[in-house]
Amino acid sequence: MLLSALTVISRWAIPLLLLLIPLYGFFKKVPVYEAFVAGAEEGFSTAVKIIPFLAGMMIAISVFRASGAMDYLALLLDPLTTKIGAPSEILPLAIMRPLSGSGVLGMATELMRIYGPESFIGRMASVMQGTTDTTFFVLTVYFGSVGIKKYRYAVITGLTADITGFLASLYICNLLFR
Repeated sequence: MLLSALTVISRWAIPLLLLLIPLYGFFKKVPVYEAFVAGAEEGFSTAVKIIPFLAGMMIAISVFRASGAMDYLALLLDPLTTKIGAPSEILPLAIMRPLSGSGVLGMATELMRIYGPESFIGRMASVMQGTTDTTFFVLTVYFGSVGIKKYRYAVITGLTADITGFLASLYICNLLFR
């Protein structure tokens, strides 16, 4: 019963929002179409403004992976993660997650192809996707687009959250799937 109600709600949520928001604007005497066009124009200019930051970050990630630095870092961290019960196959994903969402999605897909989505590694990759964030992507793109230059504490906070998310995913997966 609850599942069917949630299915109906999820099926109709977006169409209802697409109907209710313009309707609300109409009753509030807001020029809905003009406001939409102005917002789209601002979004496009923001997208153009972040292209250099995005390109720089993508180049840095490519250099990090192609140089072998990621593999070396995973090798360096392997004794520590083995002690806490993290499989070494998941380390590259944990290292790349603060850098790139799409790159990590490809890595998680590859892990699931090799080990299976129902394996401990596949499940841990899935949980890590939900418990960690792309810290450097957020800092580079979003902070860069609005001109924030001093983000030292944001880096520390973001990386602390990523480490916490990694440890939480490890704990959750060991609790539920082992």
